[in-house]
Amino acid sequence: MCVAEWESDLVVPLIVDVTNPESVARAVAQAPDTTIVINNAGIPLREPIATLDEGTLRRAFEINFFGPLNITQQFAPVIAGNGGGAVVNILSVLCWVAVAPGYSAAKAALWQATNAFRVELAPQNIQVVAVHMGYVDTPMTANLDVAKISAESVATSTFDALADGEYEVLVDDTARTVRGALSGPLAGMYPQLQVHV
Repeated sequence: MCVAEWESDLVVPLIVDVTNPESVARAVAQAPDTTIVINNAGIPLREPIATLDEGTLRRAFEINFFGPLNITQQFAPVIAGNGGGAVVNILSVLCWVAVAPGYSAAKAALWQATNAFRVELAPQNIQVVAVHMGYVDTPMTANLDVAKISAESVATSTFDALADGEYEVLVDDTARTVRGALSGPLAGMYPQLQVHV
């Protein structure tokens, strides 16, 4: 578990186990003035899905899908009661392409839940935003030797989108490229399939 330290009196840290509904309920009770929720909890899962054991995959879904789902379900009435606000789901481009299959599957499920929440919560004046990006320089990607964008750039793009009333944030060129490729042939997303045609 990663617990950030803050030097501002304006920040009140709450430790929440997103896989535990009671823990989430305690956080909701401690934060009755909430107007924005950012679902950023996640764990990587890069093993091939064809041989992945079910317990490991279920754990990834508990954190990467059911956690944000539970957070949103429990905080939405609070946000609505405060006059509205926003729910931000950090998704990544991997919800569109199975580079890390187990992680991608959970994030793809969250993408669809985000779309559903967006429609369902709009009448309550709750803006639901999906944030997509390539690799971000965080502890989750520390061992990956790939180009990464800064967490600050993700935060800046996200809050700009919130201010502009947008529903989707394509933070970097990777996100824009992959999003654009969704309407193309499947082999464009997965070039390795071309050798089997």
